[in-house]
Amino acid sequence: MFRDVLAAHNRVARACLAQALPATGPLAEPMAYAVQGGKGLRGFLVIESAGLFDVQTGQSQYPAAAIEAMHACSLVHDDLPCMDDDDLRRGQPTVHKKWDEATGVLVGDALQSLAFELVTDPAVGPGEVRAELARTLGRGAGGLGMVMGQALDLAAEVATEPLTLEEIIALQSGKTGALFEWSCFAGAILGQSDPEPLRQYGAALGQAFQIADDILDVEGDPELVGKAVGKDEAAGKATFVSLLGMDRARRRAHELCDAACDALSQYGEKAELLRDAARFTISRSN
Repeated sequence: MFRDVLAAHNRVARACLAQALPATGPLAEPMAYAVQGGKGLRGFLVIESAGLFDVQTGQSQYPAAAIEAMHACSLVHDDLPCMDDDDLRRGQPTVHKKWDEATGVLVGDALQSLAFELVTDPAVGPGEVRAELARTLGRGAGGLGMVMGQALDLAAEVATEPLTLEEIIALQSGKTGALFEWSCFAGAILGQSDPEPLRQYGAALGQAFQIADDILDVEGDPELVGKAVGKDEAAGKATFVSLLGMDRARRRAHELCDAACDALSQYGEKAELLRDAARFTISRSN
């Protein structure tokens, strides 16, 4: 059932995003290309968390589309030669490989702007709700969130000493975790309720997701993962796996999954699909 609902929510978010993309102009084709593929887990989290507060998809589809646009922005920029320099993403050439580096920069910029356009659409709800979604998305995506994590990651590549576990957690809580957290507590903002339980759920989920990514970088099949694997080890990067070892990394991922599920206790059976999402996160093969 979880995979069916994940796919259904993904279709809703993708349809909303497709309608918001520019139909003409020099960036129309590369922007549409950049958002293709993916499971839509972040969009799922927005729609499903909003459902806890009986928010309809007519409202939640916009922030769900927004987080998918912001995530795509992060991938396009992360793949650039000045960042991780990747040739493949989701089994296809990265944007800068299919077009050029300047196009990659501009596509990422345009997708980031589109995310804020989507969360502030009048259909989302009252002005104060839209303002809070935009404020928190900006914080999660910016210099105290995703972009900070990217900066810490780049700094680690030239550091003389490998990162400690605490430093890895800080880096990944920005680079990966911040957008996961927002995806989860956006539903509470839409429902004008306390976001803290869902923020805690998202924090645990985001770290578990990153550990699973680190494991896939060691053990994953490039055909399934859709990108190069083994890059972290080849580059000498400190990861959860390199610091904890494979067995301890797996145990930590399971502990984080349990913590994520525990954070949802007040929502009862209504949150079961969110618990399934946490379990899916640590068992995925791509």
